[in-house]
Amino acid sequence: MADGRSAGRRELGLLALAAYALPAIPFAVLTLPLYVVLPNFYAAELGLPIAAVGSALLIVRLVDAVADPAVGLLADRFRPRFGRRRVWFAAAMLPTAVSAWMLFRPHEGAGIGYLLLWGSLLSIAWTAALVPYNAWGAELSTSYAGRSRIAAWRETAALVGTLVALALQAAAPALSDDAPRAGLAAYAAVVGIGLPLFALATLSLTPEPIDASRARLGLREGLRAMRANTAFLRLLAAFLLNGFANGLPATLFLFYVGDRLAAPDYAGLFLVGYFAAGLIGVPFWLWLARRTSKHAAWSYAMLVACATFVFAPLLGPGDLAAFGVICAVTGFTVGADLALPPSIQADVIDVDTAASGEQRSGFYLAAWGLATKLALALAVGLAFPALSAAGFDPAAGEKTEAGLVALAWLYGGLPVALKLGAVALMWRFPLDEASQRALRARIEAAA
Repeated sequence: MADGRSAGRRELGLLALAAYALPAIPFAVLTLPLYVVLPNFYAAELGLPIAAVGSALLIVRLVDAVADPAVGLLADRFRPRFGRRRVWFAAAMLPTAVSAWMLFRPHEGAGIGYLLLWGSLLSIAWTAALVPYNAWGAELSTSYAGRSRIAAWRETAALVGTLVALALQAAAPALSDDAPRAGLAAYAAVVGIGLPLFALATLSLTPEPIDASRARLGLREGLRAMRANTAFLRLLAAFLLNGFANGLPATLFLFYVGDRLAAPDYAGLFLVGYFAAGLIGVPFWLWLARRTSKHAAWSYAMLVACATFVFAPLLGPGDLAAFGVICAVTGFTVGADLALPPSIQADVIDVDTAASGEQRSGFYLAAWGLATKLALALAVGLAFPALSAAGFDPAAGEKTEAGLVALAWLYGGLPVALKLGAVALMWRFPLDEASQRALRARIEAAA
């Protein structure tokens, strides 16, 4: 096993980077069906009311939100011999796999209660794995560029996992006459087998990071210190807005392609193009971040996405080539959305560590995860009831014009406005490479 005492002071080698990134593949295989396929499946295939599905998923996200700060606080406080990050990560593997299996393989007649139960259990188990996993990554390097490198490896693996998920979805019709169920069953199998195997590689080959803490804060003092970290609050607000902007089209994608563009058979192709472009885009945005700064590169990416996605509400049946271009360009920018904000997050944790004396990556990453889930909860909780109010019924053969217009603007109009708000927050962000280097010098001098 790599020497944990050196992690954070020396950049990781390729083997350790790859080992750390591997679990992001099954995590991503889990993400796509959970946020994109599952709402449509429970509403359209199981025949549950769309407003009830949206409300149930909102409750699941709120239950999940309670787990984030609890896991983050515990992961920072307890320092077992096995490692304060890896112990939580290891313990959460089996519950995550079992809950995913149950949620993705509902029995005939499963209702809203079933969705609530297994959705909540999966969210809690997943949080117990993801918070320490992401905190682990934030602490593996202390350098401005090194953190981007780690985040890029992890998010590139996540994009690979997303493409695997899309391939499983495409193969589902060959597996069974009931393609939607077969696709979800394939997701469950990959997560159940791949996650424990890849987690074992991570636990064996990735070093435990250095704990730079020199003090312990109580919960009240910790929250006060977090509120005083204006760079973190600004980043968190931008991330929430951008996450909400990304969550709306993710939630509504299958409805938009199937009902607005009248091309449900092309949904998989569009998604493959989108995420493949994201995979290609990651190295470019890392290069641009080195040439400018992480926050500037992310802002440019969001502006490009806005300039492209603003045309989505104007499309209709037959506009497949135009939508393909939109998917390719916005997909290219998602590489920045995935790789750069987590790297900036690691930098704003340094602000807290320098001021408070405690390295609280788990608590900060829990707040980060909470913002992610709140953004997705807002997307589901707003989009489905709004569509229902506009008269959009996914089970109806003929959709009303008012419902289709509401679908188009919720899918493509509102996200642009939200992203522009995120750009405004990040445009003159106060942390760059020089200021981050000065923060690390303060932390190491006080250690």
